[in-house]
Amino acid sequence: MNGQESFLEIALHASLVVKIVLLILVAASLASWAVIFRKHRMLKEARLATDSFEKRFWAGGEIANIYKEISGSGAESGMESIFESGFGEFARLRKQSDAQSLVIEGSRRAMRVAQLREVDRLEEHLSFLATVGSTSPYVGLFGTVWGIMNAFHGLGNVQQATISMVAPGISEALIATAMGLIAAIPAVIAYNRFANHVERLETRFDGFLDEFSTILQRHVTTRAVSTQG
Repeated sequence: MNGQESFLEIALHASLVVKIVLLILVAASLASWAVIFRKHRMLKEARLATDSFEKRFWAGGEIANIYKEISGSGAESGMESIFESGFGEFARLRKQSDAQSLVIEGSRRAMRVAQLREVDRLEEHLSFLATVGSTSPYVGLFGTVWGIMNAFHGLGNVQQATISMVAPGISEALIATAMGLIAAIPAVIAYNRFANHVERLETRFDGFLDEFSTILQRHVTTRAVSTQG
């Protein structure tokens, strides 16, 4: 009998409560792996899109032309979304008011809203990974405690207990703790890794927001000077 068959056999012969605990942990593990694969793909696409947009933006092209290309595609996200929101609000407010501070402040506010929306999208389901990582060991521990209680309860009417009588019950109980760790460890590792990636993207968004606000401020000032002249 190999290790896998032994694991399955012990699980099949466990008590009803332990079986329920194992099913919960298996479901949580499968769900967390689905989230892990999805978030890995999403964050990879977000990094590549951010790199691509930064190269195009800092290549020295006309900002208005970049805005037309992005708004016309209808698929803006990430840094593109921040740029599209900021420049769109900038163009709208510039037609309505000559106050430079109001135009720049409105543009920054629009970009900040777009940034928060994008970060919220990137952080979606990360809380689920954190929940699985933090609670799975305790759920497994509950199954272990319950199994040990049943094992010792079954020995209550036995005058002389031996290892062969105690071992099966203890094995059934400990398998719940093992399953809890199997579910928790990948979830914790993935959560920490993804949270770090989101934080780094958010830092890049912050930097772009400040730099683009400076460009818009310079653009408004230049336009005001040329108008006065």
